[in-house]
Amino acid sequence: MTNQLTQLRWQLSAFSEFNPEQLHKVYQARCAVFIVEQNCPYQDIDGKDPQSHHLVAWDDNGDIAAYLRIVPPGISYAEPSLGRVLSTQTSRGTGVGKELIANGIKALRQLYPAASVRIGAQAYLEKFYASFGFQTVSDIYLEDEIPHLIMLLPASDH
Repeated sequence: MTNQLTQLRWQLSAFSEFNPEQLHKVYQARCAVFIVEQNCPYQDIDGKDPQSHHLVAWDDNGDIAAYLRIVPPGISYAEPSLGRVLSTQTSRGTGVGKELIANGIKALRQLYPAASVRIGAQAYLEKFYASFGFQTVSDIYLEDEIPHLIMLLPASDH
């Protein structure tokens, strides 16, 4: 049986627009997924958040179902990028990941019209990102002992 989420509330915010409780929940979700679940101790709070926009899907209980950050050009890569992409354990299997990437690309296109998008994707998600038009542009490399690929979504024609 697939998990089902009820209504999600999508929030696109600059870092400074988060209230302290929202910011706490973002860091809590990122720590749970990237550090605890993936058993990967690394510096999640990397100084890029204050310059980034953040897309959050809030569930009916006010908890995070999915999250990503939109990093401006010139910080992670020459192009803008999507990063820290996650769906929480309770929301997996609901399709929220696909909705998150679709909404993330839409938001990025609004913020940076006609820009290409570069991501450092975990290698096992290559086909998932390819389904949104991302193309692999690197060999596999290790980041924090996890296989990754650089992928590029060409600039929008619109």
